[in-house]
Amino acid sequence: MGQQIRLEVVTPAGAKVNEDVDIVNAPGFGGDFGVLANHAPFLSTIKIGTLTYESGNKRESLMISGGFCEVSNNKITFLVESAEKGSEIDVDRALKAKERAEKRLAQAAQQAENFNRKRAEAALQRALARMKVSNMR
Repeated sequence: MGQQIRLEVVTPAGAKVNEDVDIVNAPGFGGDFGVLANHAPFLSTIKIGTLTYESGNKRESLMISGGFCEVSNNKITFLVESAEKGSEIDVDRALKAKERAEKRLAQAAQQAENFNRKRAEAALQRALARMKVSNMR
């Protein structure tokens, strides 16, 4: 095993992950990115999606939503609104949330409501990300 980088994922509810890993892949607003040990420092905004990380033969995935990421001094820190492991996701609830969001998007399109459309799009993205991560268990 080569060098590792410290991964921290922090939500308003507290730390979700705090461990040394080989690689981290995350959904940035400028595109998905990967980080290995000794990566150059940078900051990024984070969008709703799947964060994956590997350590040895173990691969883990989290559904994360909106936040920020900082890489510095061989540590990558995510400050995100929420983070859920696949085993924590209620798939039925995610499916219902997806259906509600799709219905709201259809209604918002008919009524030209930008505010409701943005909320529905974010809800749909979260539901789809949860479903994707739950299938990675």
